[in-house]
Amino acid sequence: MKEAVFIRKNINKWRKMENMVGDELFTTPDEMADAYNDITSDLAFAQTQYPESPVTAYLNDIALGLHRDLYQHKHTTWAQVRRFWTHEIPLSVYHARRPLLLSLAIFVLSVVVGAVSTLGDHDFPRLILGDYYVNMTLENIEAGEPMAVYAQGTQFGSFLDITLNNVFVSFRTYAMGLCTSFGTGYILLYNGVMFGAFVMFFTLRHLFVPCILAVMLHGTLELSAIVIAGGAGIMLGNGWLFPGTYSRLEAFVMGARRSVKVLVSVVPVLMVAGFIEGFFTRFTHVGDLLRLSVILLSFAFVMFYYVYLPIKRHREEKAHEDTLV
Repeated sequence: MKEAVFIRKNINKWRKMENMVGDELFTTPDEMADAYNDITSDLAFAQTQYPESPVTAYLNDIALGLHRDLYQHKHTTWAQVRRFWTHEIPLSVYHARRPLLLSLAIFVLSVVVGAVSTLGDHDFPRLILGDYYVNMTLENIEAGEPMAVYAQGTQFGSFLDITLNNVFVSFRTYAMGLCTSFGTGYILLYNGVMFGAFVMFFTLRHLFVPCILAVMLHGTLELSAIVIAGGAGIMLGNGWLFPGTYSRLEAFVMGARRSVKVLVSVVPVLMVAGFIEGFFTRFTHVGDLLRLSVILLSFAFVMFYYVYLPIKRHREEKAHEDTLV
């Protein structure tokens, strides 16, 4: 059989199998086993007939991925859960690294825009934060309690409200990817401008340090989660915009399956951020060293889980695949 005929006859099947790799949430073990048996049969044929062809390497990659996933299914339920959080999510984060970097760039740029706009027009925060919030904050500043807004409500009630709101914002940021990645970009831009205007509002009143220590106490995790959800949303939207050699539907489904794991990872992060804001941020007179320690610890976690661990898992995966070839 000519190679072109072989590819044309099986390409749609191979693409479906490729989508199964790393997709334990939507693919049963039986379906994966059938796909693995099928792909190894095609791989054996390709190795015999077209040993130096790119299609052989392509089939080999799919077979390796399915083999790895099938092996994971043999673990106990607890081991699967642990592996999901320590291996699958970091690998998904690694594959989403470019959308995540783009999300971070959009957010940082929008923070600068919000800060510069406030510096140029001191009434700009009223357009973003609203007159009620600005007037209330000015009253708190005059009373000597600039961050008193975080002391409102009960601790547990604040924790629930804050966590649910943050989860909603993050999921909405991701879901806007359904309207292409530009929708997610808009949400990131708005949140970044709002944060930049907020910080500059306090900076102009010589309250930068109290503002940062209060806001970043919970904001290190909260803002990171929004950026990560934004990266997942961009990855989702890119399926429509840049399908490559796939159909738009195939590319969208592939992006959805990979990005949803990245999105899931921010839920516990937002719960911790909500807990910190509801129970600790309200105590604005706590020592600066203690608050700075929590901020640095939160930052260290984000860097470890979303930067170091994804790179480490990717290298481990490549080394494992090399041993199987």
